[in-house]
Amino acid sequence: MINQLAIIGVGLIGGSLSLALKKAGMVKEVIGYSRTEEVRQQALELGVIDKVANSIAEAVQDADVIFLAVPMAAMEPVLVELAEHVKEGAIITDGGSAKAQVVTAAKSALGDKFSQFVPGHPIAGTERSGPEAAFATLYQDHRVVLTPVEETNADALAAVRDMWQQTGAEVFDMDVEHHDVVLAATSHLPHVLAFNLVGMLADRDDCDDVLRYAAGGFRDFSRIASSDAVMWRDICLTNKDAILGLLHQYHQDLNKIEAAIENQDGDYLIDVFKRAKQARDTRFNEPGLIDNSEV
Repeated sequence: MINQLAIIGVGLIGGSLSLALKKAGMVKEVIGYSRTEEVRQQALELGVIDKVANSIAEAVQDADVIFLAVPMAAMEPVLVELAEHVKEGAIITDGGSAKAQVVTAAKSALGDKFSQFVPGHPIAGTERSGPEAAFATLYQDHRVVLTPVEETNADALAAVRDMWQQTGAEVFDMDVEHHDVVLAATSHLPHVLAFNLVGMLADRDDCDDVLRYAAGGFRDFSRIASSDAVMWRDICLTNKDAILGLLHQYHQDLNKIEAAIENQDGDYLIDVFKRAKQARDTRFNEPGLIDNSEV
């Protein structure tokens, strides 16, 4: 049981954690903070939080667990701002989609409190944002990845793992660098591709006709281009090395497909498409497959 949970960023991710823990009876009080007063009040009125804090210092000073659900670019300044106000023994964790930069920022900002920081990433979400988008079952049957480092306190790690398990999530540990590469491949790169494709089509003179006759497959793929632009800008910039490496590989493979089409090389296309189909069908037909989508 968490006596007081402080959530910095009371939108979809932070708000859904609050609602999930409330539903499970695992938290006595949730205090929330957002930079915007309107958002703070909305979260209170919707019952996402129990109490509004008017500053980060106020939010964290009595909290037993602090969850950071802010855009990646805001992680470092928030950590710096809260560092001197965290009480002894309080656990700090986050929901950032790229871990290396957050870990570096936390180590610098928290000093001797860094051992109480448990870096994490709930792999869940929708294309909606804000307190009104939060719901209690967001994390049910989703994965949450924790990326502890050598300094991470074992009891703090166990407490954060239990917290996420109470939401219905399956919790796994992963190395920081490996996490960032895996998520770049499975989430960050697909978002970049979707944003680019929809943006390219939107710039066409015949955009209305193109999108009017878009098939279901296009709608499924392009849905992630409805995601929050600021959030995904920050993810791209904070996980740039992994994303750029994959983009380079993608360009090379796309150039080969382009050449095959130009040269009427149907055998190459068949080979690429068959291998992709087999890989996709084999992986996604597994019984009890857990949804890893962030949107």
